[in-house]
Amino acid sequence: MLNRVVLVGNLTKDPQYSKTQSGISLCRFTVACNRSFSKNNEADFISCIAWRQTADFMNQYVKKGQTVALEGRITTGSYDDQTTGKKVYTTDVTVDNLQLVGSRGNREQQSNETQTTTSGYYPDTQSKSVEDDFETGPLLDISSDDLPF
Repeated sequence: MLNRVVLVGNLTKDPQYSKTQSGISLCRFTVACNRSFSKNNEADFISCIAWRQTADFMNQYVKKGQTVALEGRITTGSYDDQTTGKKVYTTDVTVDNLQLVGSRGNREQQSNETQTTTSGYYPDTQSKSVEDDFETGPLLDISSDDLPF
């Protein structure tokens, strides 16, 4: 049997971060995925849930409108609605892997906006993006003779 889902879409609002009573992080969010075959620009709105480190990552770095690529599995459940007394059935994608998607310029702009809002808290530190660490070192000169295969 196989239950795998791969989605690429935009978050419809900021993720809802919380912790269980036992202290496990969870993050609920909705991803809007365009229907590529539709001429009317229709989209599906898919309910997702991330746990533990993925939830912590999302809480810190992912915001409304950002494009994400995720892999997970469909999970179903049910609960009794306290107001109506009826059983409510749920379907979610439980996220196993998540990546931010988009152009580097968009990520840097969002990173700069975040740094601008938080830079007042630490006035003695210089803001630096993670990408800067990878661009300042010397270039590696690797030829095909250096590869083991």
